[in-house]
This record gives sequence, structure tokens and C-alpha cells, in this order.
Amino acid sequence: MTATIVKETRRSPESTGQPRRSFGFWLRDKGWRHAVGVVMALFAIFPLLYVLSAALSSSSTLAGSNALFSDFDSSFGNFQALFSDPTRPFGRWFVNTLFIGIVTSVASVLLGALAAYAFSRMRFTGRRLGLLSLMLVQLFPQLLGIVAIFLLLSGISDVVPWLGLGSQLGLIMVYLGGALGVNTYLMYGFFNTVPKSLDEAARIDGASHAQIFFTIILRLVTPILAVVGLLSFIGITSDFIIASVVLTDPDAQTLAVGLYSYVATQRAENWGVFAAGAVLAALPVMALFLFLQKYITSGLISGSVKG
Repeated sequence: MTATIVKETRRSPESTGQPRRSFGFWLRDKGWRHAVGVVMALFAIFPLLYVLSAALSSSSTLAGSNALFSDFDSSFGNFQALFSDPTRPFGRWFVNTLFIGIVTSVASVLLGALAAYAFSRMRFTGRRLGLLSLMLVQLFPQLLGIVAIFLLLSGISDVVPWLGLGSQLGLIMVYLGGALGVNTYLMYGFFNTVPKSLDEAARIDGASHAQIFFTIILRLVTPILAVVGLLSFIGITSDFIIASVVLTDPDAQTLAVGLYSYVATQRAENWGVFAAGAVLAALPVMALFLFLQKYITSGLISGSVKG
């Protein structure tokens, strides 16, 4: 038995009878899309590189950061200054941010999922009015109620100090109240895509609403849970206004509020330290995004395949 080797050569446009396309045609057809993508990528990456350059610079101001990474500090003095200042407990701020962000994200996802399941699967009096109320409440920004939030927490402090002004638990409650409406409405649309026949089949087997929700529905709506949790964590860790109003104790503050003290004065000379703190503050968000990305991708892929 003899083996035959077949060599395939790539045909040129001339051999197939097709005219060769010019560079101008490619640029008008597809090239402009690549150009727009490159410009937008540079536009998005430049602020990140600028902050990273300022964090690694030996200068304490932003004046010497115009040329990226031109004044590199091999000793990482700005990062050392974050943890060496006893008046600014950066480590405590970091832990506070993780605690508030994780607790609020998990609670908002759980409460939003429970409310969305009730609106999607159950029929009760006031259901339609409740959905419309959730949508209307989101039309008003949370900042409009910041004065009312301050007065409410100030009054609660006289009765329940651990839940009032200056407490992290009070801030968590404020975040949950502001995010519950939009999260519920967002999950409600995703819950409606899950076939109700699964609920009926489980109910015939004797499963309760709790068993259906925790063992069946939550596994099928993993993508929306990951998205809501990620968005909640990003919004909470980057919030400054509400956290600065509620948290009055320096030891209980978050990173956004604590880092502001480095540049609060008009002629601040701690921009390098501030940039270093911003770089470290972005690490948990990046880690959470990379962790949840596989759940979002796997959920979308499994939903597109019929088995």
C-alpha cells in the first residue's frame, strides 16, 4: 500500500478569476472598524496607565507623570507610605471595603432573587402594582434622599446606636434599600425565561417553593446572579458620597472615603500615594470579575445548547 501526499496550495485571486481587492477597499469595508477599536482601547487604557505610572513614580505630585513611567521608583515608596501612616489605617479601610462590599452584594443578590421569583412565579394581589412601583422608584436617583437618609440614621442612633449614623451595618442597609428595586426588576426578566414546566414537574414530585427555588431555579439563573453581584460590588466599593455621609468614624471608613483624605487639601502632595491606593483598591474588583467570568460564560453557553 502506497501513501500519497497531496499538497494544497493557496489560490490567489488571479487564479480564481476574482480581482485583487485594494487596500482602500479593505479600509472602507473592515479596516475602519479596527481603527475605531484601537482608538477606543487606547482611550480606555490611558487613564489606567496614567494612574499606574503615578503610583510607581517617586514624585508626590502629578506634574511629573505626564511622561508615563519616566520616573520609576524601584523601592515602591508610595505603596510603603500607605501602610506606614498611623493616622490613616489603609489596611483597615481595605478590610472594611471588602466586608461591606461582600455582605451587601450577597444580600442584594439573595433578596433580589427571592423577590424576582415571587413576582415571576406567584400570582397575588398587588403584583402588577408592585412591579410598577419598583420601576418608578428607580427613576429617582438615590442622591435625592441623602438628606433624609442622614436624618433617619441620626434618629436611629439615639435608639439603636449599632444601626445608626457611623455604623457599617447602617450603611449596608442603605445600600440594600437602594439596590433592591433595580436588582429585582433585572432578575425578574431573566426568571421569566426559565420554563415554568420545570416548576410544575418538580411540584408534581412533591417539591416546595423553597426547594424549587434553591435547587432548580438558582442554578439556571447563575449568569444574572453573577452580573448583579459584580455590579453591586463595583458600585459599593467605588461609592464615595453616601459612604462619606454615613461613616463618620475614620476607623470604619471605606477606601473611597479614606483615600480622599490624601488629596482633600487644595495643595495636596500625596497624589502618588493616592494613586497607589487606587491601584490596590482595583485588585478585588478585577479578581471578582475574573472569578465570575467563567460562570457567566458557562451559563450563556449551556443555555444555547439543547440536550
